Amino acid sequence: MKPLPPDQWDPSLQYVIDDMHGRPIQIHCLLANHPALLKAWWNYRMYSVKGGDLKQRECELVILRVAVQMKAWYEWAAHVDRGLATGLTLDEIYRVAEGPTSLAWSDKDAVLLDAVDQLITDHAIDHTTRTRLETFFSEEQVLDIVSLQGLYVTIACMIGTWPVEIEEHVIKRLPEEVTEESFQDLLSAANSH
Repeated sequence: MKPLPPDQWDPSLQYVIDDMHGRPIQIHCLLANHPALLKAWWNYRMYSVKGGDLKQRECELVILRVAVQMKAWYEWAAHVDRGLATGLTLDEIYRVAEGPTSLAWSDKDAVLLDAVDQLITDHAIDHTTRTRLETFFSEEQVLDIVSLQGLYVTIACMIGTWPVEIEEHVIKRLPEEVTEESFQDLLSAANSH
């Protein structure tokens, strides 16, 4: 299965094309092969991509950590771009690959990244971490963290199964040093710790 060009989409998906200002991204084009799924998924995506009740910076930290854990270059590139737009520095973005144990993280950022790691490895946030999370985040925000992580794990699985190319306009906005090769180097360095 390959991404479906928008001019071949089912007419019932026109609102998705409109929501994306005429330029749906590759994952949307992949999902367009299954119109009912894309329709069901769309509201969830639109809520989650803005972070739900989370601040956009926190949303991007969650997604970037999922991209590292899932080894998903497409997600990483797209959300390096978005992360920079929300005020994350490139150093912070690279540090996401190191994970929550980096001493440079605030307690809030560290527990957020730790929660993502636990969700991916243990499929739950343990009581201690949830208690720490709740000193910084409301219960609704913790639900958003779990949900956002799950959405982007799903996306990573889809693009791992049916690889897609990163959009040219995203590549053009990325800092020159952010490449698929540099992402692989970050993963290697993180795994050697």
